[in-house]
Amino acid sequence: MDRTKVLTRGAVLVVALTCSLVAQAAFAQDRAALEAAEEQAFKQAAAVVAPSIVKIDTTGGLDVVGQLLTSTAPTTGLIVAPDGYIVSSAFQFVSKPSNVLVTLPDGRRFPAKTVATDRLRMITLLKIAAENLPVPKAAPKTQMHVGQWSIALGRTFDSPNPAMSVGIVSALNRIWGKAIQTDAKISPTNYGGPLVDLEGRVMGVLAPLSPEGQSEASGIEWYDSGIGFAVPLEDILQVLERLKKGADLRPGLLGVGFKSRDLFATAEVDRVRYDSPASNAGLKKDDIVIEADGKPVTRMSQIREVLGTKLEDDKLKLVVKRGEEKKTFEVTLTGELKPYESAFLGILPERLAKDATATEAGVGVRMVVADSVASKAGLQPRDRIVKLNGTTLTSARQLSDLVSRIRPGEEVTLDTLRGKDAKSTKLKLTGVPDQIPSDVPSFAVPAGAKPAGDKAPKLGRFTGKLPGYDQEYWAFVPEDYNANYNYGLLVWVHPLRDTLEATMLQEWKKLCEQRGVILVAPKAGNAGVWGANEVELVKDLTQHFRETYSIDPARIAIHGYATSGFFAAQVAFKYRDHFRAVLLAGAPLRTAPPDAEPDQRLQFHFICGDRDPVMKFITVTEKRLKELKIPTTVTVMKDTAAKYPSGDAIEEAMRWLDALDRI
Repeated sequence: MDRTKVLTRGAVLVVALTCSLVAQAAFAQDRAALEAAEEQAFKQAAAVVAPSIVKIDTTGGLDVVGQLLTSTAPTTGLIVAPDGYIVSSAFQFVSKPSNVLVTLPDGRRFPAKTVATDRLRMITLLKIAAENLPVPKAAPKTQMHVGQWSIALGRTFDSPNPAMSVGIVSALNRIWGKAIQTDAKISPTNYGGPLVDLEGRVMGVLAPLSPEGQSEASGIEWYDSGIGFAVPLEDILQVLERLKKGADLRPGLLGVGFKSRDLFATAEVDRVRYDSPASNAGLKKDDIVIEADGKPVTRMSQIREVLGTKLEDDKLKLVVKRGEEKKTFEVTLTGELKPYESAFLGILPERLAKDATATEAGVGVRMVVADSVASKAGLQPRDRIVKLNGTTLTSARQLSDLVSRIRPGEEVTLDTLRGKDAKSTKLKLTGVPDQIPSDVPSFAVPAGAKPAGDKAPKLGRFTGKLPGYDQEYWAFVPEDYNANYNYGLLVWVHPLRDTLEATMLQEWKKLCEQRGVILVAPKAGNAGVWGANEVELVKDLTQHFRETYSIDPARIAIHGYATSGFFAAQVAFKYRDHFRAVLLAGAPLRTAPPDAEPDQRLQFHFICGDRDPVMKFITVTEKRLKELKIPTTVTVMKDTAAKYPSGDAIEEAMRWLDALDRI
């Protein structure tokens, strides 16, 4: 090859390499300049709103609510009016602090009083005795867009500058239309602080929120997950004058249940609550909602989004399809529905094999509850109920659903068979009794063929781990398990740092074998202390057992003792589709129970020694639950201090569990 050509090619390569290095240097220089400009923009935006960001300290109240460690460290607030009104996240006030101290950016300190809470958005309004305070500018919701910079700010240290975390707006109208979503790192210390744009305008106030709950603690499971939420400041300012009046604002309730829980299903009405806004407006079963506040509705999620931003006393305009007609209703929403209460007939239905077809008409009676309407009407075991109010019955689930739609005190017509003798009786149904039946017969599950192969479910006592979780669980499944029959499921949530495994097996194993109940017990991580994120573990473990074994969805209970009582209730309240009952020993409820819902009914049973100091709180809990018309029973162990129950108390608890499918 010509030497000149070789030298020329070499020179070209040298020149190309030099140009590349120069370009990389220029790019690095440009990138450094861009990053410096971005950093300066973030600092300037923070500086604009910094005079309106305050530090909040709370003292007194409860450091722990149940097992939830409440925030005792400083948190953040945002000035929203020049005469001393400040908003913060309601999470900081779950402990009901006796003292609230606000520190302004200029160092002045003021005691604050809690004025009111917006319980839809979980924002609390405070008032301090100060004037001429700087108020930030709100960013219009119409100008927000996914992908724009978002800056999360908080003030929890004695520093002239607020703490800063930068991200982007990752979604709008989240949590059923209530929130802006950001990937900026959010922590409990800056809950109540602002989320701002690059102009220093406040887009929203940071708060823990969840699509599945509305308590002060809902949403804390998202902490450090890359998902944070802020309530638009525009929405807060719209209700500010209402909050200043000193009354909490509650979510607006319509009072209907829909036929499907699938968010993509048609919004077809299944139940209309008695004396609810929907009932008073004239909505009826089988109505299909096709429009809400002028917006077309083709699926459940759309009406839920409209309702998700409504408060009590707000108006809601609905258009429904009733047969071939269209009807329009204007509904005034309420903040509280009259407690739902199911009627009670007084039977335990027969339990058939899962795939069995009843060889006789109607629903067989396994047991008649003493002193019930059914007992007084002369029903006996092995009778068959063939019709209720003229509706032909084909299953116990259908009968239970029909009875649940009847209010206590209403009269029904019951058609029954005893052998070949037919009888029609008019009965006035009552409410669910406060006593556990004393003679619930054990349901001896017929022994089935032992499952074989790799997919055979485990039997006896065993341990395991769910995929995706580090914590172990242990379980007990009766050795004579028969997959053709449905079993009860008891989910045990152990107290702090003590699994009580030996005690649980000693007290429950024989009863589980006698009555066809499976026991499963997750173990807490973090040195045996339950964390908020482990709510998902308990739910997923329960779902795993429902998929692996034959479980009756009407007989699934969660059980807590002493320090685990709050956590057990928290799981049940959040996942009411999974749990039908809560069994607490030596533990009252430490958080308000959810309203009774026709399609998500809960039952409660408490066990406590009469010398246990928490007995007085259980008495208060029992009274409150009964005011809400939630079926509640209590076993008091005589001459007993604080200890896990045994003997007769456990046997009674198992009878309660075995009778959860009563009608």
